[in-house]
Amino acid sequence: MDVLVAYATKNGSTREVAEAIAAALHEHAAGVELRPASQARESPAGRDLVVLGGALYSGRWHRDAHRFLKRHRRELTAGVPLAVFGMGPRTGDEEAWRRSRAQLDRALAKRSWVNPVAVAVFGGVDPPGRTKRERRDMRDWDAIRDWARQVLEQARRRAEPGGPPRSRPADG
Repeated sequence: MDVLVAYATKNGSTREVAEAIAAALHEHAAGVELRPASQARESPAGRDLVVLGGALYSGRWHRDAHRFLKRHRRELTAGVPLAVFGMGPRTGDEEAWRRSRAQLDRALAKRSWVNPVAVAVFGGVDPPGRTKRERRDMRDWDAIRDWARQVLEQARRRAEPGGPPRSRPADG
């Protein structure tokens, strides 16, 4: 499996999650390229999977994630499977998690042609130096690695002869 993991980050947390996803994919026999979304300019055509992540701030998904989608629209609508994640709440408040997922869903809905095979919101971490109290870190590393493995398995099933269509949506 040939996988591109692209990420859009402001303070580095999304990069750290993308690194964990790339490591989990590589551990399960996938060839993985990890790049900032702003530097992922080569066509993803021919890849078996693209994973794109971006931070959610003030109700918006990181602009470099949007730019990646715009730049690679042709390939992503031609059958390259796309899995998407957003970095969300830094709290255990259930309503904050629902809002973050709704924000990511709205961001993706702006591009009606985007049809991800999986979408996830992971907990975020307080930026360095923003608060005097102890930094909150809601990233669940086991859940992140599990999601990566599930997405890889979905991509493998889609790549098999007679497997489900590559553009069929699923939620993960």
